[in-house]
Amino acid sequence: MFTLAHLSDPHLGPLPDPKLLQLVSKRILGYLNWHRNRSKIMGASYLDQLVDDMKEKAPDHIAVTGDLVNIALPIEIAGARTWLEEIGDPRDVSVVPGNHDAYVPGAIRRARTAWWPYMCADDASTTPPEDVRSEATFPYVRKRDNVALIGVTTGRATAPWFATGRVGSEQAKRLRTVLEELGKEGLFRVVMLHHPPFRQATKWHKRLSDASRVRAVVKRAGAELILHGHTHIDSFEKIEGPNGPVHVIGVPSATSAPGGHGPAACYNLFKIDKTNAGWICRMEEHGFEAPNTPVVLLREREIVIPDGS
Repeated sequence: MFTLAHLSDPHLGPLPDPKLLQLVSKRILGYLNWHRNRSKIMGASYLDQLVDDMKEKAPDHIAVTGDLVNIALPIEIAGARTWLEEIGDPRDVSVVPGNHDAYVPGAIRRARTAWWPYMCADDASTTPPEDVRSEATFPYVRKRDNVALIGVTTGRATAPWFATGRVGSEQAKRLRTVLEELGKEGLFRVVMLHHPPFRQATKWHKRLSDASRVRAVVKRAGAELILHGHTHIDSFEKIEGPNGPVHVIGVPSATSAPGGHGPAACYNLFKIDKTNAGWICRMEEHGFEAPNTPVVLLREREIVIPDGS
């Protein structure tokens, strides 16, 4: 059995005081939003408890699906690298960037450089390529036992008031090839991306703009599981695969305080087993039921995935 943990959107805080010049951009909106809203509903103590509980479960691997930071200040990106090191070794933690990690032009380059060991393929160099802005390093593939982790980037700098994502035609072509090859190897394929690819997943200004392209790839090439963040809610959806539905699962923000308007902080555990007929994936949701309470098991599901999905 292989156990995979999934958490997302930690939006690590508190937000440091930026220089005035750093706010002459879209960052001013994010800075104001943090102080007016996010700082009141996101608590580092809940994140710490969540991570401690997750570590106690000793998962084989951890997937983090983006939005590690808030307005992508250089000091935030450096701090996120420290946080990743506290979670685990790069061999045991896989990251994909979100829209907040690519908040302004140039931010995604700094994030990819700082977090490179956590978002590169098994056979990649230990140092990032000269042009880390290139999407050619995505999707990356990591094989662990009979599970393949496929990291896709949707994070792009956008205009003010937009939080859209995009995969792009070239990355989508590579994704299709990767999924087909891994499928032939008989591996359990887990696609990790920040923006959800199912229909009507978010408001228009926060959507994955080429979600239909991702759905077309999965319909043709197949996958066993798709993990995402971005929406800050616990969602359990499906999109069409070549031989049946493919489950698409989201998780609330890992710093969302219980008792607020949205779901409280949570992480998911997936216990993946190979069977004679295909796969069984037992899913556990762990999080908070109320303020000032410990992390508990909230819900369990069982996903049966036939061969050739």
